[in-house]
Amino acid sequence: MPKIKKVLIANRGEIALRIIRACRDMGIRTVAVYSTADKTAMHVQLADESVCIGPASARDSYLNESAILTAALLTNADAIHPGYGFLSERADFAQKVTNHGLIWIGPDAEMIERMGNKVNAKQTAIECGLPVVPGSDGAITSLEHAIETAEKIGYPVMLKAAAGGGGRGMRPVMDPTQMKEAYQLTRNESKTAFGDDTLYMEKLLLHPRHIEFQVLGDKHGNVVIFGERDCSLQRKNQKVMEECPAAALTQKQRDDMIEICKSAAKKMGYTSVGTFEFMFEDGKFYFLEMNTRLQVEHPVTEMVYGVDLVREQIRVAAGEKLGYTQSNVIPHGHAIEFRINAEDPETFVPNPGKITMYAPSGGMGVRVDSAVYTGYTIPPTYDSMIAKLIVYAQNRPACIMRAARALDEFVIEGIKTTIPLQQRLLNNRDVKQLNFDNHWLENYLKKPE
Repeated sequence: MPKIKKVLIANRGEIALRIIRACRDMGIRTVAVYSTADKTAMHVQLADESVCIGPASARDSYLNESAILTAALLTNADAIHPGYGFLSERADFAQKVTNHGLIWIGPDAEMIERMGNKVNAKQTAIECGLPVVPGSDGAITSLEHAIETAEKIGYPVMLKAAAGGGGRGMRPVMDPTQMKEAYQLTRNESKTAFGDDTLYMEKLLLHPRHIEFQVLGDKHGNVVIFGERDCSLQRKNQKVMEECPAAALTQKQRDDMIEICKSAAKKMGYTSVGTFEFMFEDGKFYFLEMNTRLQVEHPVTEMVYGVDLVREQIRVAAGEKLGYTQSNVIPHGHAIEFRINAEDPETFVPNPGKITMYAPSGGMGVRVDSAVYTGYTIPPTYDSMIAKLIVYAQNRPACIMRAARALDEFVIEGIKTTIPLQQRLLNNRDVKQLNFDNHWLENYLKKPE
């Protein structure tokens, strides 16, 4: 069994810091990589070693595979943890890591490749017994094929990029008159964003919730499912607020899906952490995609289940058996995560700049995952998320009360943030009463105050 003594973290920001802390708890040394824009970043300061891998542009630094591999070899790292985003779901990079004799902390390259392509992922889901949305049998090969498939499925439908992700490369088609333009636009967007214009089609669900199930598997055939998260409050397919558990589910729906997901993950031979994402409408689940990495919203699961998912991810990569069985995976209480972004809360325009005051909230049941500090300058180069506020309480109403208090306490000055929007959401009756779906937030934002 390989022993991991030093981990290079191929990421930045709060997730890099999160991984550093997990490694320190395990007695593992860490190596931070950074761009010239991040030389004063907290993950650089707290890692045992740090290596500059390039200029500010992500393409020349955090996506520079050669520079990251060279840094790992020069520092004698045993393993590479990709975090989320950047190279975390690049199958070719995962393979290069293992080819260089290093441990990849994540599922193997073949699994990333299989589940990263949406057409292949859907076929795998079907083979493994996961419920799927009615859609095309494989890729859409022409406009005529798209029209024929849509008529077979029934409008409205959604055109999606096979290589898509992050909410890009997808477009609704409400009726036949929209198909020609939507087909061309989606192909062009897919080619530009992902280098691949392959499309597929699915039935468009009009009022779905976004429910995802946390998977953890080891290299010995063991799998556990750490329940589910409700991520339905989204803007342009970007999650704004996430909860665990999904309070809209009945216990039977939850138990049935845990068994279905566990069986599917075992059939796939899945290792490491991962997430099955579903649309949920009228009491039925439909497979959406699988993320073969750690999720941004993993802390809500950790709070409710009392598990350190990053620690388990590292243990699994080292060949150890899971520290859990399904019978002792028991949820307690409720947790909500808020993604605090450096954005105008009305227009959502990114607002990078210097933080003149940073005083995060605290107290019972409050966790803040962030890598910023007073005096830190947020660069304009990367994602605008600067902190995650995670609040835990014994039930959802108590969690909402505590979250309102925590948001009120959170002080970030010098830049605009999305905290005012999140405060409004918590005071909204629909949010309190679980009366929302994937489209609710978009509609809410269009309404005048």
